[in-house]
Parts: sequence; C-alpha cells; structure tokens
Amino acid sequence: MGIFYRPVTAVLTFAAAGIVSGGLCAAELNLPKQLAWTAYNTGSAGYNQSVAIGAALQNATGTNLRVLPGKNDVARTEPLRQHKVQFSATGVGGSFMAQEGVFVFGKENWGPQAVRTLLANNGGAVGLSVGVAGDIGVKSYSDLKGKRVAWVRGAPSLNVNTTAYLAYGGLTWDDVEKVEFGGFGESWKGLINGQVDAAFASTNSGFAYEAASSPRGLTWPPIDPANTEGLARMQEIAPFFSAAKVTVGATIDGTDGVETGAYAYPVLVAMVDQDEDLVYNMTAAMVQLFDEYNGKAPGIGGWALDKQDFEWVVPYHDGAIRYFKEIGAWTDAAQKHNDHLVDRQAALAKAWEDLKSESPADWEGAWAEARKKALTDGGFSVVF
Repeated sequence: MGIFYRPVTAVLTFAAAGIVSGGLCAAELNLPKQLAWTAYNTGSAGYNQSVAIGAALQNATGTNLRVLPGKNDVARTEPLRQHKVQFSATGVGGSFMAQEGVFVFGKENWGPQAVRTLLANNGGAVGLSVGVAGDIGVKSYSDLKGKRVAWVRGAPSLNVNTTAYLAYGGLTWDDVEKVEFGGFGESWKGLINGQVDAAFASTNSGFAYEAASSPRGLTWPPIDPANTEGLARMQEIAPFFSAAKVTVGATIDGTDGVETGAYAYPVLVAMVDQDEDLVYNMTAAMVQLFDEYNGKAPGIGGWALDKQDFEWVVPYHDGAIRYFKEIGAWTDAAQKHNDHLVDRQAALAKAWEDLKSESPADWEGAWAEARKKALTDGGFSVVF
C-alpha cells in the first residue's frame, strides 16, 4: 500500500454514516478514582487541554486525572511503556514515530512500540508550525538562512517537524545555526529571551502566546498551498503534514487566519496491553463529556467525535473500537485500515526481535536496513 497520510480535516460525516445514539452516558462511565497520563510541558496546548479534560472528568465522574508534563518524547513515552501511567496525550513522536521505531525509538533500548490510539485532536483550526521572533525581519522560511533555530534533545517529533519547515524553505540544518535545548518549554523561553530565533509549537501553545506578548514579538511565516515544490520537500521529511488555514493561535486569534501546516495533536494513546474495559470507558468519557470541556482551552474543539479520523497512521485500541462500534461510528473500511496498521506493527516488531538475536555491532545502521526490508517485504509504505 502507498503512503497513508491525509489532510487533518474532519473525515466523517456522521449523519451520512447513519450513526445512531448509543454507548454509555456520563453517569454510567466506569473509571477508577485516579488516572494518570503524560502530556507536553506545562503551558503547552496539549497540557492545557489535558487539564481541561481532567476538570470535566472530576466534575462528571469524580475521577482525578493527574497530568504529568514531559519535556520530550522519551519523557512522555517511558512512563507509558512502564505502565506508570495509563495514557499519553502526545504528538506524532510518541505515537507514529514510537510505532515506527525511528529516531530515539530506533535505539537499542527502545524499538517499535505497540501503541494504540483512542482519539486525536483533528481541530484544523490550530496549526503546528515554526514560530519566528518578530524582531528579525523574517517573512518566509527561506529567510531563516543563517538564523538561530531550536533543536530539542530527545524530541524527534519536534526536530523532524522543524526540519520539514526548513525543507519547505529550501534549507537544511547546515544553512542555519542549531541551538540545542533540553526541552520544548526551554526552547520557547530561549526564543523569548533572545537565545534563539525560531522554534516549533502548536499555534495555540501558551509559550507562543507568551512570545507574542514579549518585546520580540512572534510571527508565523506562511505555508503556501500553491507552492507544490515546497510542500513536496516538506512532506518528504514529514508526510503527515498538510497545508491548512488556521484561525486559532498567538497573533492569529480574531483574524481571518494564516496559511501554515497542521496534523493531529494531541493524540491520546495507550499501549496495546492496556485494559480493554478501561480504554473503552476512557474513550466513552472523551466523547460523552465533550460539551463539558469544549471551549475550556484553545483548540480543544478538535476532540469532537465528528473530527475523528478512523483511518489514521496509528491503529486504534480494541477498547476504543468497541465503543465506536456501539455508537455506529466504526466502518468496515476503518477496520480494514486498522488491521493493516496492526500488521505493520507486527512486521516491525518481528524485524526488531530478529535483529536483536543477531547482536550487530552497528545497531542503528543494521536496524535502518532491517526496518526498510521488513516494510518493503510486507508491502507497507517505507517512511523515514
């Protein structure tokens, strides 16, 4: 099968799909008194949305959701795979890249992770973009040549995304000054404090709003949907991106919007062996309580049921599928796509275990070759 990425827009019309009411009501949700999930740093869009969802859970069910901020993909994913938290509100790093076993997840102590999706924020109104300090005169991403650009250690999703924006502008990391930071929040504090000129975030991140109100100001150079060559370069690096006109974010709110890039964020994931009933009830809570948390954080409306993409890049958990089937949202096409993604994960896991038994001296080089062969032999898209 070919590349399986599509624009992050609403992909289901539920009335047309014949969806009927069903599933649990809020009073019937069976959740433990304590839940925990990881999210991006405090102040990030993912963290703020998680806190708002937690407040709705507390009010409706008495469940206390503990949100643990993680400064990079490893910090968010390690507690998940160790089952110290049940869920993670993550990005493409902790979901797709973890599944693929690439970048930090390709190191010998990691490997492809059997992660599963519950829901994702496919808001469309929020961009995921490289913000640029407003005091350096940058009008386009090509203008970043020679400027200081943030690189976050242990955060491949942030760095791949930044690389994709540079590629859109015809640049590589050799064309800019790479400034390394230990976490997402630190990179944006660096922009505000004058240590760096550009950093990646969602347009509605609390750090972006802080930067916009700082003396340096903030700008989001445009991604022109008509620039097919630039988009092709961008999607060669990060094929999950699409051009989008966004209306929510720092310097964007109240305007007609800006053209930039977007994809699903945050994505709520669990490990494949997470209890199916717990996942079922968490998925039901996210859907049933949507009106309770909608509007309580910028961009949170993308969690709506009619914004879900059931043919995304990471398979759905059986518990989530059970709930979506009950309410008539799950289709045969979604199941076929999901089965294909499960098979993809299985092929990657087998390739990883086979390679471990060989103990190659050059692990990263050997894994890159083994991974490519496993995907090619299985008829799967080779990405990264």
